[in-house]
Amino acid sequence: MLSAAAGNVRTGAKGDRSRRSWRAHVVPLCFVAPAALLLGIWLIYPVLYTVVRSFFDRSGEHWIGVGNYVELFTSDFLVTAIKNNALWVAVVPAVVTAFGLILAVLTERISWGTAFRLVVFMPMAISLFTAGVIWRLVYEKEPDRGALNAVIAAGQETLRPAGKLAEAVPSTSAVREQPAGGLALAKSLSPGDVALLGLTQIPTSEVPKGGVDAVRPSSLSSGVTGVVWRDFRPGGGAPGRVERGELGLGTVAVELRDERGQMISETTTEIDGTFAFEQVPRGSYVVSIAAQNFERPFEGIAWLGASLITPAIMIAYTWVWTGFALVVIAAGLAVLPRELLEAARLDGASESQVLRHITVPLLAPVLTAVFVTMLINVLKVFDVVLAIAPGSVQDDANVIALAMWRTAFGGKNDFGLASAIAVLLLVLVLPSLFLNMRRFRRQA
Repeated sequence: MLSAAAGNVRTGAKGDRSRRSWRAHVVPLCFVAPAALLLGIWLIYPVLYTVVRSFFDRSGEHWIGVGNYVELFTSDFLVTAIKNNALWVAVVPAVVTAFGLILAVLTERISWGTAFRLVVFMPMAISLFTAGVIWRLVYEKEPDRGALNAVIAAGQETLRPAGKLAEAVPSTSAVREQPAGGLALAKSLSPGDVALLGLTQIPTSEVPKGGVDAVRPSSLSSGVTGVVWRDFRPGGGAPGRVERGELGLGTVAVELRDERGQMISETTTEIDGTFAFEQVPRGSYVVSIAAQNFERPFEGIAWLGASLITPAIMIAYTWVWTGFALVVIAAGLAVLPRELLEAARLDGASESQVLRHITVPLLAPVLTAVFVTMLINVLKVFDVVLAIAPGSVQDDANVIALAMWRTAFGGKNDFGLASAIAVLLLVLVLPSLFLNMRRFRRQA
């Protein structure tokens, strides 16, 4: 009887253990099951379906194997997207991380550092598409519309103002263009000669207000005289002759040079267009209208053109994400052991040496986190490119995510090729995700 009772006890103990083991496995599964189900529906199934769909043609009815993947690396449209994404990966994560580190270090000891970080972080409060629209306006070519070109135009107008005769051309073949700029008489002059410098194609808006009729000046036996005038009057006229109704061009810079091109003298025309070089030694001279009179006004840099569109978008993207890098790195900087930094300074280390040999190594985990995050983000960049790049240059600014969207929904409706692009993007992002997972496990 004792052996039977002992057997019953052992059987009951095994049953309790099995029930506890069952509960230990089933109860967590009950909590995980809803999330796993949704994860399978919204993530795993779409990924698997996209991989399978990438081996079919546009219609999805015919198996074409790796045909879509071959087109990925042979189509100019997609090769440009891959090259641009490689450029993004090589430049933007490093630049954003570097800017964040520099700004975090510079604002660490100033009293208004928090306010500065808040201002730099503010672009993160708006969507990337909205940021793209803002920068699209900033990059407009016309200086009266684009903020960036307006700033450049203001600086150029201060340093090199536009000439008054930017649109002017010679009215006759007697006046020719000079290789170094400006217009000059085709023949040489001597003291006592008169230089007639007629110009045309001068817009009415560029004609000086309050101008008077041009006058042919009298000759000087010991000097060279001349006139610069608008060689045009309503109703016609003879080119090269100063006639009534043709306006003189005042305040025009005129130069007198010898036959070797050396400057002898310079002057400015009167209100009636006349000028004079007095007391000129005997010899042959060339009279010219100075090149600065023909300086064209600043017409704007084509930031949205094919050659600059990708760097322009990178600048906008860096502007948005620098605040994120600044805040994260500043938080890591705040918990660094100050005794190490102060000890290095007491030992005579300069601030740059402290930054390179102490601060950066201690911040390595934080800098890695920022860099990897930016690496994943630039691989998926889409909306800011779509917002900034005009339709005419979207092929030049193309990136992988935008190429996928344009191939599937932008008019091509080729879901087979779009699926192959999506798979390529997934393959490129996975290494960065694995790096993040390993970093999280080490920290845990």
